[in-house]
Amino acid sequence: MSIPTHTGHTSVRRPTDGSLKVSDDLPPLQHYIGGEFVDGETDSFTDIVDPSTETVITRIPEGTAADVDRAVVAAVAAKPDWARLVPKQRSEILHRIADRLEQNSEILARLESANTGKPFEVSNDDVAGAIDTFRFMAGALRATTSLSAGDYAEHHLSLILREPLGVVGVVTPWNYPLLMAAWKLAPILAAGNTVVIKPSEQTPLTTLKFAELVGDLLPAGVLNVVTGLGASVGARLTEHPDLDMIALTGSVGSGKAVARGAAESLKRVHLELGGKAPVVIFADADLDDAAVSLRAASYWNSGQECGAACRILVHESVADAFVDKLVAQVATLVVGEPAVGDVEIGPLVSKAHYDRVAGYLERAAQQGITAAIGGAPLDGPGYFVAPTVLVGVPDGAECAREEIFGPVVTVETFTDEDDAIRRANDVPFGLSASVWTENARRSHDVAARIDAGTVWVNSHLVLANEVPWGGFKGSGYGRDLSVYAHDEYSRTKHIMHNHGR
Repeated sequence: MSIPTHTGHTSVRRPTDGSLKVSDDLPPLQHYIGGEFVDGETDSFTDIVDPSTETVITRIPEGTAADVDRAVVAAVAAKPDWARLVPKQRSEILHRIADRLEQNSEILARLESANTGKPFEVSNDDVAGAIDTFRFMAGALRATTSLSAGDYAEHHLSLILREPLGVVGVVTPWNYPLLMAAWKLAPILAAGNTVVIKPSEQTPLTTLKFAELVGDLLPAGVLNVVTGLGASVGARLTEHPDLDMIALTGSVGSGKAVARGAAESLKRVHLELGGKAPVVIFADADLDDAAVSLRAASYWNSGQECGAACRILVHESVADAFVDKLVAQVATLVVGEPAVGDVEIGPLVSKAHYDRVAGYLERAAQQGITAAIGGAPLDGPGYFVAPTVLVGVPDGAECAREEIFGPVVTVETFTDEDDAIRRANDVPFGLSASVWTENARRSHDVAARIDAGTVWVNSHLVLANEVPWGGFKGSGYGRDLSVYAHDEYSRTKHIMHNHGR
């Protein structure tokens, strides 16, 4: 059985006056090393494609191990002076970075939408989140806490210092290019480290634009950007002996490769990987509120979101009623190119990812799983997939266990609380989850028993810079956001003075 290329659910809205034009907004299409944009070691380039139209926006250089080595040399040279700045000085620089981003927010949102296909609602939210991340870290770095100095052994005064790690390598994903760069760069810089970052080869434009916009605010070598492929640039960052840490947001496969590569030099590893967030809806839940909330939380960024509410477990007594309400909400989602102002669902990021998501839908249909709405790609051009709700999903089905990473939600039923918790935890991931119930005692107990780094109660996908984000199990380890992220990129040193007389 094959999936048709149309659904009757919706059509793709197209602009009448042409797609987004960003030629005047493009950053220098080079690596950023040692405070300046420079050419790469080779003449190989990667096409950057607009996923809404399948047209080529521009090309960026494919970096090499030699390019990474140049960037690391620059970062190592900049490390001592940057680390010696007092917190107030680094804080003021991070505030100026936030100001610069805010002054250029429209350009950044436009670039992000053109490169990724994001609706402007999502791109604007990403830019605002990036700005707030730098503002939060600018304050947090001046208020770090540690064990108080004191005598913990007789006649010996102990001091606990928190120091920068040194040079940190960063690999960011294609789904949130600017925001994930900010989630990494802000605490890394705040803690006094220098950095070499590799953006996704598919979506590098806002990271390069970031370097262009803030380059004059940072000493040369503190921030370095090398574009290219994971097999070359990413691998060299992972194994480089002069890097003290590698931080990745990406797939489980990428996380495993980074962990293996980093083991040789025993460098620290920070991994924020995939998710398959269970949404546990009990019979006493407010079904209308859940359906309205999941309209956004399940389909934000076209479902290309590791915390998306993509796996619904609903009590069998209210399953039909809830599916009706959810389908009614999903039917109102507007699909189209970001140049159309009221669009809520954009394309998937690439042809390869579009084919991957379409493959999951095709196999689900072959297994007898029904699409209550959607269920297929939409007519091109562009990599659009209809917002989908799959029902009649059996326990253990591929579509309910693996990360589809598209506008696809699966619905399963459960019989009792223990069944719900077992099913919620029976996936390789542990990034996020949500519990929907009006019973306060149940909400506390069930949330505590779900094996995920973040569990929402009667909401989903609500984030704040003051609280940590990160997962368990196959979702990786390490924490983004909050003071925990700042601590992640620093180390503690104990100095003990014998003052006995």
